[in-house]
Amino acid sequence: MNQVSPLELEARLNSAHPPHLLDVREEDEHELVSLPGSKLIPLGELPGRTDELDPWKHEPVVVYCHHGVRSQHAIAFLMSAGFQTLENLQGGIDAWSTTVDPTLPRYGR
Repeated sequence: MNQVSPLELEARLNSAHPPHLLDVREEDEHELVSLPGSKLIPLGELPGRTDELDPWKHEPVVVYCHHGVRSQHAIAFLMSAGFQTLENLQGGIDAWSTTVDPTLPRYGR
């Protein structure tokens, strides 16, 4: 499974062709802290909502959660649904908040 570090993702988000961001955490987690422009589909809802992501099927998508575990499960599911360019945010939003933007709130350490 392809991993992207928070610093690599930050650089790619500032590029001419940034990847799509998929947050597979729960709504309350997303409301507390999220990456700008990310789409929220909680992991448990993903099988019933995959069609919402169809326009992304052949484009780069970075999937993230709190620490990077749920996002790995989401990537496995999306790969089986035909998505091709998926990466997992290594360490999740928690790693992002400690590496890229320490002003972001952290939770559930």
